[in-house]
Amino acid sequence: MLFPGVLYFILFKYLPMWGVMIAFQDYSPFSGFWGSEWVGLKHFATIFDDDSTFQIFINTIILAVYNLFFFFPLPIIIALMLNEMRKELFKRLVQTLIYIPHFISWVVVVGIAYILFTTEGGIVNDVLVSLGGNKINFLLSKEWFRTMITSEVIWKETGWGTILFFAALAGVDPQQYEAARIDGATRWQQMVHVTLPAIKSTIIILLILRLGHFLDSGFEQIFLMLNPMNREVGEVFDTYVYAKGIEQGNFSYATAVNLFKSVVGIILVLVSNHLAKRAGEEGIY
Repeated sequence: MLFPGVLYFILFKYLPMWGVMIAFQDYSPFSGFWGSEWVGLKHFATIFDDDSTFQIFINTIILAVYNLFFFFPLPIIIALMLNEMRKELFKRLVQTLIYIPHFISWVVVVGIAYILFTTEGGIVNDVLVSLGGNKINFLLSKEWFRTMITSEVIWKETGWGTILFFAALAGVDPQQYEAARIDGATRWQQMVHVTLPAIKSTIIILLILRLGHFLDSGFEQIFLMLNPMNREVGEVFDTYVYAKGIEQGNFSYATAVNLFKSVVGIILVLVSNHLAKRAGEEGIY
């Protein structure tokens, strides 16, 4: 039963890692891996010398922080709220409805956002005008770009993110709730003193794994939302790598940037895992 999963990781995760070597070469598709000139850390030096890289790093960090503080807690909160529901039919209905957006592609999600927030007939701006306000160009505004991106992620992925927390909640011993009720604990006190401690390890493990993807802002969504007016705050490592590697054909430099991003992710995982162990948790290894 493990074979298909192991084969997937070997073929699509480990074997492609040979391509990392082009970050240390002036790679040419015609010369190949072994015929391209070896240049060492030249492209990594260029990353730190390029003025635009710093702005891209800041943009990526800010979006990552937005997702960490506004998106990450929401699946936990929603799972806790649904766990308190006693009507099973209504609970299942809500779960199904909040799962659905996960299966919608980013192309459709961004299309919906354009329809809702455009200044030409968009519902949101029509409502603002009807209330006596002025139209806001959400789609071209630098000030609204990060809010739009984070809001789309919340709408699309919050429901799906509750699945792991539901699984953790299913493992809570019912006798603990019974003991808490006997001691006179309210529903809120049961959640704070029984439910949350029971799923704390799951929350910490998912947070550590999340930090490993801290700089992964999501290429498709941001690429579709980018335009010349918001590019200053919207260009992130994922879109920058695409522009340098695919559009400009600078494969070595693009690989170096992506490798740098991966190294930062590994460091964050190691540090957060160490801190989790220092706090008495198991961590991920």
